Amino acid sequence: MNILRTNQLLHLSVFLIFIGRAYQHLFWDAPYRTFFWDEALLKPIVEGLFNRSWQEYVTDLETDTLITTIIRINGYLYLSAAMATLAFLKYKHKLFTTIIFSGGCSLVLLSILLTKEKFYHTAQFFEHTIQFGLPFLLLYYRSKSVDKKMFLFLLNLSIAITFFSHGLYAFGFYPVPGTFVDMVIQILGTDETMSIHLLYIAGILDFAIAILIFVPKTALYILLYAVIWGFLTAMARIVASIDFIFFWQSLHQNLYETIYRLPHGIVPLIAYIIQQKLTKTDDSTIQHAEERIHL
Repeated sequence: MNILRTNQLLHLSVFLIFIGRAYQHLFWDAPYRTFFWDEALLKPIVEGLFNRSWQEYVTDLETDTLITTIIRINGYLYLSAAMATLAFLKYKHKLFTTIIFSGGCSLVLLSILLTKEKFYHTAQFFEHTIQFGLPFLLLYYRSKSVDKKMFLFLLNLSIAITFFSHGLYAFGFYPVPGTFVDMVIQILGTDETMSIHLLYIAGILDFAIAILIFVPKTALYILLYAVIWGFLTAMARIVASIDFIFFWQSLHQNLYETIYRLPHGIVPLIAYIIQQKLTKTDDSTIQHAEERIHL
């Protein structure tokens, strides 16, 4: 696969992240209320600066409407970033760069809000490393000063952090999310105890990916495994939640979660392609050097 294919896959990944989040924000909900309804944080401002009681603030329909409007505005930002990512594939324009960068910053903020919603578990933030980091990696990749080996290292680092953080939940370092257990039960038909055991094994494998991805002799094999596992975990959101009686409704409710997680499989594929290309280049260099020695 040539470098153009890698470029296309990278743009596709960023597009899927943005369009998936746009889908979520425009049709469903996002955790902005975890900030705007934080009494400990905002009560002094609401009562001191705006001279309103906290109870009046949180029960006011205008407050809820404002939060919903903010969510929708971010949805349109993600939609614009998705379109800019496609355009950026052919045209390197400052406007597209600005929109993609702004979308990336919004993804960082979203990850912080998701972390706040999950009791400030550090792994919750870093589990989204691929999602919030990829727009910035795309801009770096398309810059004139890109170093392919450094880019590969950053890709591998984002994969390692994402999978390791995911593994902390599956392994049980943090409370195992009920959604994880439910997905295993729905897909494999196992009971709760067996599902937790399987997640424990999956967590160990996630840790192995985070380490062995940086070992030259195992990197290609680990990346292939990460491709498969990344796609499986993304598709699990649809498979586990689909209701064939209410097919389109259940698909609509859960499709966005699969869309923005598909890069968890595509990004390791990009890293695999680059790693394979660099390995062949290094082997060719060594072979030429050995031929010169024999001459």
